[in-house]
Amino acid sequence: MTMKKWALVTGATAGIGESFTRLLAANGFNIALVARDHERLIERSLFLQKTYSVETSIIQADLSLDSGCAILEEYLAKNEIEVLVNNAGFGIKYSFTTSALEAEEDLLKVLVRAPMRSMHIVLPKMKERNSGTIINVSSVASWIAGGTYSASKSYLTVLSESIHTELESTNIKVMALCPGFTHTEFHQRGKMKMSSLPEFMWLDADDVVKKAWSDSQAGKAISVPGWQYLLLSTFARFFPRPIVRKLGLNIRARQRR
Repeated sequence: MTMKKWALVTGATAGIGESFTRLLAANGFNIALVARDHERLIERSLFLQKTYSVETSIIQADLSLDSGCAILEEYLAKNEIEVLVNNAGFGIKYSFTTSALEAEEDLLKVLVRAPMRSMHIVLPKMKERNSGTIINVSSVASWIAGGTYSASKSYLTVLSESIHTELESTNIKVMALCPGFTHTEFHQRGKMKMSSLPEFMWLDADDVVKKAWSDSQAGKAISVPGWQYLLLSTFARFFPRPIVRKLGLNIRARQRR
């Protein structure tokens, strides 16, 4: 009997991360769930075990803390992970000039430090066995100028592209998932008012994840779900930067209303 391989998902109890746990479990992977909320970790873990007959592992860790990163890194170092989904993240409602410095630093730790360090740990093992998938949940915001969040996602997108290119002759797949506005808890947690956003601009988390997995297994470096965000990302990448900067400013202003 073939042993099931393990997938690890950060930010695994809600939104895109939770959708990834279900998709990967349905595809035969055991699931390691990483999040801060122990009660929700247990609830999702039991659901996956019962629904998909998989094994699960719970990793309670706050990735904005050194101690939280250490817990995750120790697990990654001691276990064979076939699929790594770096999804944990949050946004800051306030502009850079009015936000709390501690919040800005925490954002960098969760969106930049944690995925970078996680990849640095799992990639040598993936290279040794010549197999593995890494999906970094970035954003279409990585192509606009929208504060620290955009800057952090730019880092993740570019690093994903770089590693994808470096490993394109191997069986290791590395991809940046760049969705737009998606129905999750993200904006509520950040206390961002999104009621003025037209409904057609919202994506469904399960649809985002289904496309992401398909694109990653097809060997793509970047996945942009939704026709509306394909257009927006093309605009953001190829239009003059002064126009793109104004776009980023307008989007951030909408979130702060």
